[in-house]
Amino acid sequence: MADIAVVENDPSMCKALERLLRVAGFRVVTFPSAEEFLGHPPREGIGCLVLDLHLGGMTGFDLQEQLRASGSSIPVIFITAHDDGQRRERARKAGAAGYLRKPFDRAELLEAVHNALGHAA
Repeated sequence: MADIAVVENDPSMCKALERLLRVAGFRVVTFPSAEEFLGHPPREGIGCLVLDLHLGGMTGFDLQEQLRASGSSIPVIFITAHDDGQRRERARKAGAAGYLRKPFDRAELLEAVHNALGHAA
């Protein structure tokens, strides 16, 4: 099964996401910031990135743009508590594999991850 990377600066949300994904059978690696994620290559084993939009330093959009510019094709699922039409549209245009508004249902996240990995949920 693929590794899932989670970039989330809220420790309790990060732990909850990690627990949920591990129970679903995924290997999970977590990062508290976009900068931490970028500082820990290699990323070849990562099948999907669950990425908060608001991280404190670089935003989720900044990280996704940097990954694309470097040639990465890791599917990205954006998560945010600050949802609006502009953010949804930007995520869509950026080619996001998913976009979830916090709080989201566990099944929604797992379905988005399976879809991002190319599996039927």
